[in-house]
Amino acid sequence: MAEVFRTEYRVAWADTDAAGVVHFSRYFLFFERCEEEFYSFLGFSFKDIAEQGLWFPRVEAFCQYKKPARFNDLLLVELCVLELKEKSVRYGFAVQNKESGELLTSGHLVVVAADKRTGRATAIPRMFVDKLAAYVKQVL
Repeated sequence: MAEVFRTEYRVAWADTDAAGVVHFSRYFLFFERCEEEFYSFLGFSFKDIAEQGLWFPRVEAFCQYKKPARFNDLLLVELCVLELKEKSVRYGFAVQNKESGELLTSGHLVVVAADKRTGRATAIPRMFVDKLAAYVKQVL
């Protein structure tokens, strides 16, 4: 069974809209913050990626909203690797209200490894693939 990475965030006032709930766009920020913390947990960062002449542009982003989160809610954000291909990775996310356990949103991001000079897709470096392996649900 694949491992799941978990992190927590407290909803800030700036995350909410005029209705007092988390603005729909902020969930993508929560996904990316979780991804960044996941990389740090694995022992590398976006800076390490850039130093190798790479960047990880998003080519697909999806979020399904089930229940609202509000200011000061404590969120549990989970990440798993849904698919790992030679040049791309699909991260799956689930956001829960930590206190109630309710699922608020689920979604995914598809990230492609790209050469910064050419902008073309390239193979994900082996060192990253090896570190992602424990979190993969399906390898294609």
